[in-house]
Amino acid sequence: MWRRLRIALLLTVLVIAAGVTWLDRQRTTSWHRTVWVGAFAFNADGSAASAAHIDALRDADLAPIAAFVAREARRHGVAIDEPVHLAWHAAPARPPPQLEDGAGFIARITWSLELRLYRWRAVHAIERARPQVVLFMLYHDPQSSPSLPQSHGMQRGLVGLVHLYASRAQSAQNDVVTTHELLHTFGATDKYSFADDSPLYPQGYAEPALQPRLPQRFAEIMAGRVPEAPGRQRMPESLDEVRVGDATAREIGWGVAR
Repeated sequence: MWRRLRIALLLTVLVIAAGVTWLDRQRTTSWHRTVWVGAFAFNADGSAASAAHIDALRDADLAPIAAFVAREARRHGVAIDEPVHLAWHAAPARPPPQLEDGAGFIARITWSLELRLYRWRAVHAIERARPQVVLFMLYHDPQSSPSLPQSHGMQRGLVGLVHLYASRAQSAQNDVVTTHELLHTFGATDKYSFADDSPLYPQGYAEPALQPRLPQRFAEIMAGRVPEAPGRQRMPESLDEVRVGDATAREIGWGVAR
């Protein structure tokens, strides 16, 4: 009974915010003006390493992501000089809700509603220049977390939950992960096989017409890997090795001029 009441209350609050969210979704894919993206950093594991990493973060650390989006937008015919502007904001004291491993259908719906409500509260705590898209960045000490939980980016809600390593040495790869989830919030879909993470052809290839097809020179951002040979691919080292493919460009409202 309480669970149903809880879902009903969440739905009521979210219906109130749905109109604003819908308008923001339309604006974020029109590409007529800059989309403001707010980043919130959290110490996901409570470690001293994560705390120190977060304390050292500055808006300049987000610049490679904005530069990548601007470069790829121009390549696909978008005229605006600054498609996205990213900035850090003070994180709420309580971390965002997490999706439990193996969560069922109802649990996933409940988590999605709770995350969107949490996002709404975080944004409305900002007095000026409220972001349209929100990224909750959860940092983990790589010494104690050899692997990370799955990240999520959702256009419905304009919110991303991004798990990252608290390490300057891995900042470039963190940028790739963050950009992947950011483009999810604009409507981009994954373009890799869920069975083995291999890029799907042709939509998961940055240069599907390249001859010979393999090795590819770049990773497609929503595939996340550079195909090198049949059954073999590698993670890109930075956004310099990543491109937005034509399929992804169409999904997020860009043209395909190159």
